[in-house]
Amino acid sequence: MEGSFGTSARIAIYGVGLMGGSLALCFKGKPGLTVVGHSSDPAEVIKYLERRVVDEATTDFEAAAEGADFIFLCVPVGVLGDYLTRLSALPLKPGCIISDVGSTKASIVATAARLPLGSACFIGGHPMTGSERSGVEAASAILYENAFYILTPLPGTPEHSYSRLVGLLQETKAQVVRMDAEQHDSIIGAISHLPHVIAVALVNQIAGYNEEDSFYQRLAAGGFRDFTRIAYSDPVVWRDILVNNRDVVLKLIADWNRELTDMARLLETADGEGIERKFESARTFRAKLPERRKGFQAIMHDVYVDVPDHPGVIGSITGLLGSHGVNLSNIEIMESRADVPGVLRLSFREASHYERAKELLAEEYAVHA
Repeated sequence: MEGSFGTSARIAIYGVGLMGGSLALCFKGKPGLTVVGHSSDPAEVIKYLERRVVDEATTDFEAAAEGADFIFLCVPVGVLGDYLTRLSALPLKPGCIISDVGSTKASIVATAARLPLGSACFIGGHPMTGSERSGVEAASAILYENAFYILTPLPGTPEHSYSRLVGLLQETKAQVVRMDAEQHDSIIGAISHLPHVIAVALVNQIAGYNEEDSFYQRLAAGGFRDFTRIAYSDPVVWRDILVNNRDVVLKLIADWNRELTDMARLLETADGEGIERKFESARTFRAKLPERRKGFQAIMHDVYVDVPDHPGVIGSITGLLGSHGVNLSNIEIMESRADVPGVLRLSFREASHYERAKELLAEEYAVHA
């Protein structure tokens, strides 16, 4: 490439939705880079071009890969193996680097190790970011900024190929992390896949109670809704992720059940000190967690503002932010929060706008991050 890491490069992206489209926007227009989008759906191809997310687009699987220096598979986890198998049968450009954006890595890395890729190589990838929206309409050039972008190369991956991919990904402004595929699946299973399972199970449990007493739903607008936000995730996407990483998730569920059993034992014996130790241990560890990094459960930067119940207060807040150039992505009036008369949840996509909003609002209102 004529930019940061060499000569010009042709980049093919299969699946130009939220993740693939955001990658495309990071690369498109940069010196020496040409971005080609692929979809089997002609209507999607037209959409890619109309929105100017890519330089070229096609429904032809082979044509998209022809002459590509980099290929990104941004398709659902359940079909990643099929796409990679199809690519392995093509006359790929020598030295071509294939990667993906799936949130499970061991299975696709194992598939790549079995396939005859010739001089091409596969380097697993997982950008730890996302959005509550989907499709190319949701694509953003800043989606990956400051997010962890995990790469899981095979043991025999040439270092110069790995370095080339890292160089290209600098255009995303993400923080690249190198990791073993099995280690990745174990960690991401614990911090993302298990929480999704727990959130879905908890929401379904409360939904069952609500069939007998509608107050469950009416009073769940505050902390419960925040805690279970990830239960709103795409069912098909998460079906594929959980099935793909089922061995890890099953072990994690067994460990979770032991934690719940231990807590139940403390309650059964009215062991107040033991319960306190549990909470203190959790509180200590949580205090050490990094704040405001993009990830599965930090899609937005949220600010909670305690507000008096009088006309014009919402307009005053939005006007204040707008007059200082702060971009507000979403606003929600929360119906219920313990000991607080009224709460607004303000959501920001950019950390800088989130920080500026806190400063401005703290001068007049009680603000909670």
